[in-house]
Amino acid sequence: MALAAATPLAHHFTVYSVNRRRGLSPGESMSDIAGHLVNAIEHDVGQPVFLQGTSTGGSVVLQLAVDRPDLVRRLVVVASAYRLGDEGRRLQAEMARLVRSGDTGAALAQMMTSALVPPALRGPLRPLARLAVRPMVPADPSDMQITLDAEDLFDVEADLPRITAPTLVIGGAKDVFYSRELFEGTAAGVQDGRAHIFEDWGHMRTSGSRVTVNLCLGFMLGSSPVHLDA
Repeated sequence: MALAAATPLAHHFTVYSVNRRRGLSPGESMSDIAGHLVNAIEHDVGQPVFLQGTSTGGSVVLQLAVDRPDLVRRLVVVASAYRLGDEGRRLQAEMARLVRSGDTGAALAQMMTSALVPPALRGPLRPLARLAVRPMVPADPSDMQITLDAEDLFDVEADLPRITAPTLVIGGAKDVFYSRELFEGTAAGVQDGRAHIFEDWGHMRTSGSRVTVNLCLGFMLGSSPVHLDA
C-alpha cells in the first residue's frame, strides 16, 4: 500500500517512505517519535521537505510540523487530526489492552474490522480478520504498544498555529477514529490550511485510495492554495 501511494509522487519527487524507528524506549511521546524523523530529515535530506502522513503517521507529521515548522514546505495529513476522536480513543485503548495482554493478533483484527465494516458485522467477521492479519503480527509488539500510548495522549490543538506550511487535511466523514469536526478543526487551526472531506468514505478508503494520492500530488505541486471545491 505504501509503495502504491508513493509511485505517482515519485514521478515528480524523491520519495522517502518511512515508518517509526524500531526499538522505541518506554514512555516515548509523539514528540519523541517525531524527533526521530526530524533527525532523518536533517541528516539524510538536509533541507525542508514536502511531508505527508496517514493515520498515526498523520499524528507524527503534525507533531513534527509543530515542533520544527522550518523543516516543512507543504504538509498533507490523511485520515488523521490534531487528536483522536472519542470513539477512536476508545478503540485504541482496547487495542492497547489486548497488546499488553499478549494478544496482538486480536488487537490488529479489531483495528481492521473497526476501520472497514459496520458495527453489526465486526464481531462475526473478527475471526476471519485474525487470519488475515496473522502475517502482520510482530514478534515483539513493544513499539506498537509505545506508539498506541503516545497517540492516546497526543493533542496539538493549542499548538496548531505554529504550523506555517500550507496544509491539506484529507478525511472521510465516516471515519470511526476521527470526526469531520476534527478534520476541519485541524485545517482551521494551522496558519494556511484547508480540508477535503469525502462524505461516504471511512478510515481505510481515505487512507488507501488513488484519489487521495492524486489530491496529495496536486497540492504538493501547486504553487498557490488549492481550491478543491471549484
